[in-house]
Amino acid sequence: MERRRPLLLLSMVMFFVMSGFGIIIPVLPFLAEEVGATPFELGLLMAVYSLMQLLFSPMWGQLSDRYGRKPVLLIGITGLSLSFFLFSIAQTLMMLFAARVLGGALSAAAMPTVMAYAADVTPPDERGKAMGAIGAATGLGFICGPAIGGMFSQTNLHLPFAIAGALSAATALFVWLALPESMRPSTASQPAGRQRSREMMKSPLLYLYLLQWTATLALAGLEATFAYFADRRAGLGSVELGYIFMIMGIASAFVQGALLGRLIKRFGEGRVLQGGLAVSTLGFASILLVHDFWTAALFLSIFGVGNGVIRPCVSSLITKQAAGRQGSAAGLLSSFDSLGRIIGPVVGGGLFSYMAGLPYLFGIVLCLVGAGLYRLFAARSEAGRLLP
Repeated sequence: MERRRPLLLLSMVMFFVMSGFGIIIPVLPFLAEEVGATPFELGLLMAVYSLMQLLFSPMWGQLSDRYGRKPVLLIGITGLSLSFFLFSIAQTLMMLFAARVLGGALSAAAMPTVMAYAADVTPPDERGKAMGAIGAATGLGFICGPAIGGMFSQTNLHLPFAIAGALSAATALFVWLALPESMRPSTASQPAGRQRSREMMKSPLLYLYLLQWTATLALAGLEATFAYFADRRAGLGSVELGYIFMIMGIASAFVQGALLGRLIKRFGEGRVLQGGLAVSTLGFASILLVHDFWTAALFLSIFGVGNGVIRPCVSSLITKQAAGRQGSAAGLLSSFDSLGRIIGPVVGGGLFSYMAGLPYLFGIVLCLVGAGLYRLFAARSEAGRLLP
């Protein structure tokens, strides 16, 4: 029970953080349009957040290894709150970009620190279950947030940002008062720095980082194109798509929260990860057969379940191999994740413009590449006696 309490608190934190983040998703394009942004500028506005995450996640992970998880996590959530409040008063495009840059740079502290915290408070045999629980809380928050944002945007486009800012501020207060520090001062490591990052990039962990990048690249390409694909194949509009993505999110969160721990305990992270890649491949292939609402919901959920178990398994494997450097390892993983989110929409959109089904065929290829990367990781780790 003593070990479960911090993990429960951590899951609550991620639920509230992602709810606040999700609140702005359906509103930001309309707010940008209101201040005169072009579609290209809106694209830049969306991309700059992931760019900041790419640049700053390793730094925050390293700082959490040195100074502890709690202060770095507080910086991340507080920064997210400040960016939302800046959005709520923004009247120009430059203010929107300033808020996006601030939010991306500071909130980059949240995810790697949460992953490192979970690694601190769980033994290796329960690591995958912990990562799955956090993934489920993250997914549920991402489901609830957009619904709240869409509802309050009917009153005023700035109101959802103020609500998101208040929710993030309350979450920061909750962390400060209720979440204990997971690292003892005597066990906090020295700064990892670029040398530690280079060491990880030269180790078998590189294959896991690349695997996560391919998985995110495939997911981001799907997210960027599925609305157009579903409209073209089945005539589905924004309301139907909202329900479809909600169903997908619930299915993914259920598997991560209720089943992933049992699956990992029985089969291990490696086999579950390979199974996730296989299910993702099946999902991509099935999406090509979409012809109505129910097939879209079913096939997208199949993909979501497969893709949803990949990140927790990769996070568990990486943190097991990075003892004492969990923050640095998780920060580097977040950077690869962000790189996929930057490139994925561009690649997916380009492929879709050439042929509607091409992004999903490319997704199948990426899943197969991911499976090959895992085999390389397993082979090199076994040769170097890194795997248990």
